[in-house]
Amino acid sequence: MNTDLHFATAWEAVARTVPDKLAVVQGSRRLDWREFDDQAARLAGALRDLGVQPGSKVALMLFNDPEHLVIQHATFKVRGVPVNVNYRYLHNELCYLLRNSGSEILFFDSALEERVRSLRQEVPTLRHLVAVRAAPSDGALCYADLLGASPEPPAERCGDDLYLMYTGGTTGMPKGVMYPIGEFCAAQYARDQEPDAKTVTRLADIPEAVLGDHARAPCVSIPASPLVHGMGMWAGAMRALNRGGTVVLLEGRSFDADELWKAVEREHVMSIALVGDPFARPMLRALEEAEAAGRPYDIASVKTIVSSGVVFSRETKEGLLDRLAPGAEIRDSLGSTEGGAMGTTRSTRTAIDPTGSFQLLPGAKVLDQDGAPVAPGSGVAGAVAGRTLAFGYYGDPELSARTFQEIDGVRYAVAGDWATMDADGSMRLLGRGSHCINSRGEKVYPQEVEAEIKAFEGVEDCLVVGVPDERGGERVAALVALEAGARFDPDALTGWLHGRISGYKIPRQLKVVERISRADNGKADYAWGRAALGGSGL
Repeated sequence: MNTDLHFATAWEAVARTVPDKLAVVQGSRRLDWREFDDQAARLAGALRDLGVQPGSKVALMLFNDPEHLVIQHATFKVRGVPVNVNYRYLHNELCYLLRNSGSEILFFDSALEERVRSLRQEVPTLRHLVAVRAAPSDGALCYADLLGASPEPPAERCGDDLYLMYTGGTTGMPKGVMYPIGEFCAAQYARDQEPDAKTVTRLADIPEAVLGDHARAPCVSIPASPLVHGMGMWAGAMRALNRGGTVVLLEGRSFDADELWKAVEREHVMSIALVGDPFARPMLRALEEAEAAGRPYDIASVKTIVSSGVVFSRETKEGLLDRLAPGAEIRDSLGSTEGGAMGTTRSTRTAIDPTGSFQLLPGAKVLDQDGAPVAPGSGVAGAVAGRTLAFGYYGDPELSARTFQEIDGVRYAVAGDWATMDADGSMRLLGRGSHCINSRGEKVYPQEVEAEIKAFEGVEDCLVVGVPDERGGERVAALVALEAGARFDPDALTGWLHGRISGYKIPRQLKVVERISRADNGKADYAWGRAALGGSGL
């Protein structure tokens, strides 16, 4: 793909086009596009003074704050490579990721200082630590001081530069998925194209596209999930930034649905990016509670909710759409950091697809064990393969060769999702193969069972895992978290499930817990689940 698109160059063009429009909002903090680009230019000058060169890795261990986006933009400006670091990582994970990436600078939130103190001694490439939001100690640099540097002027940039997004995946240590930044940037523009909007395929298209969007209604987006993950950054932040919109960031360090809806009211948010039911269910509950209290939220501005990564149940979609303005839609996709979006569904008030059902996107396939496409209606489970621009995992050629495969001259990512194909050609997600439960010779995919349990009255959340079983190898077990005040009858749930899924998939062990352990991006902690189910079931 020939393109002159590059995130830094694109955002500089946006800043020249709409300098006085808002780029980033967090509570009372406001950065217009002129300020956003100027701060990034000054920080880019400081990065250059610190020795950052094209290809240098700059790690960001930060929350959803404006500085996160400014630092990323600054790193792009000097053709460095931003490295996303999960702020929940502990010492071993941090050391592994920073060593694997060869990071030279680490920007960290001051609240995380205890975790980064010893890193310079254990990560040979790490030359500088930079504290964000407070004065540092132990020789770290201060972010605010770096903003006093001379601005880095705009420059030509290379579309072949590396773009990295680290994914924690479902097993093992973090893996850095590699993209050529020019093609990835162009793909982001193509993916986020709205009807009647100017198509952007080159840098010269951006001013007209941005002015056209502002004449209609510029995108105002909330990333509800963390910016250190693909969903929050790509669908929540970059979607707005690329076309000169506004990114609205929440102030809380953990997700608060009421804070989100208040921000929607205040900033007239149009788009919300989240990760399935772990975010959507609390959002629906907050709306219901506000209605019951006689103070419903004004959410008429919301046109789109986008989700990926975790089951987004039909019942939750229905509850949200009933409260959104007519014409609003929920876009739920099956995707991965490696393969991008592979399946999608768009739900409106009048058309809501079943939980876990997706339409295959062009270039995606479901492949059986022999590598042949799964026939619709055959009942055969296969691996979902997505056509991808990614070309491997950073520093891991062996795993890259297993995951990124060439099929008929086209590169695909086979990241571990399994699905079947219904007779009508739709794809039904089963879950990650790494979590597949082998019970008495039958394969059980946890996400399929979880989706059914969460549809049972009174269930707030659940997690399905395989636990050791002397006779069957593994038995299906479930942890269940209940809605406030709900009463739970395990026998009633089991009887209800018998009418919805095959008998061998029904959990033989159930345990009620106060809450399901999940990462900040909504993905479940299956290791925690197996440990919690070490005792007897109900």
